[in-house]
Amino acid sequence: MPRTRRDFLRAAAALAASPGVAAAIDPIRRPGPTADLKLSLAAYSFRQFLDPKGGSMTLFDFIDLAADLPLDGVELTSYYFAETSDAYLDKLRDHATRKRRPISGVPVRSEFTLRDDARRAREVQHVKDWTARAARLGARTVRIFAGNVEKGEAFADAQRRVVACLNECCPVAERLGVQLALENHGGITDTAEHLLELVRPVRSPALGVNIDTGNFRTADPYREIAAIVPYGVVAQVKTEMFPGGKREEADLARVVRILKDGNFHGYVALEYEAAEDPKVAVPRHVRELRRLIG
Repeated sequence: MPRTRRDFLRAAAALAASPGVAAAIDPIRRPGPTADLKLSLAAYSFRQFLDPKGGSMTLFDFIDLAADLPLDGVELTSYYFAETSDAYLDKLRDHATRKRRPISGVPVRSEFTLRDDARRAREVQHVKDWTARAARLGARTVRIFAGNVEKGEAFADAQRRVVACLNECCPVAERLGVQLALENHGGITDTAEHLLELVRPVRSPALGVNIDTGNFRTADPYREIAAIVPYGVVAQVKTEMFPGGKREEADLARVVRILKDGNFHGYVALEYEAAEDPKVAVPRHVRELRRLIG
């Protein structure tokens, strides 16, 4: 994965200049034979404390908390930004820099399956706006969703709309040196196959996959994860998984091994969603992932 925005743009230009290359149709070309995993922590793990309208924590507090853990970065979920002014973004970026926790990514909501043209256009603009904000923050990735198939809608028609939206968003991401990471978030991306049917047609090096390890509800979620690792630009690791829809504790060692075997390069963010108090559980799981990642 490119280390800086300049590296990203240089890589993108090289791909574009190569005859016959369609960057996102094939698995991502990794920079080396050995996996390179960096550990981050998702602000979403502390969602019950981060409500901008009255929560007990701010994103600045979250960064301070992360600074006391063995992490390489922080993932700042867009839902918890108190504002989006340039001054606020600069202050947040500078605080993360002082705490030695670079901003690994900015997850946002999006719904590209919508039939209503005006609503869908607003979703596209929302992603473009947050891509610019992520670039200002120095973040590598913007996590996005595809959406759900609306009632009475043909699956293939919904897929075509998602691909069209991705094609519209990617040039902005390319220009800003940010990668869009489409998540396996259920709905139209409920399986690895369905997710990749949306990613493969998009001819842009700015598009990859956000590997959410807890979102597959198929019989073998680990197999689904392995199928999308070659396209992954960021991962969100959950401490629970749902084979066949049944909740069970995740085998984190197996998850990390799948990422390493797939030669993954990028941030691996713990996104804690289990019932235990995150202020107790998150430090423990961070230490476990640190040990597993090395």
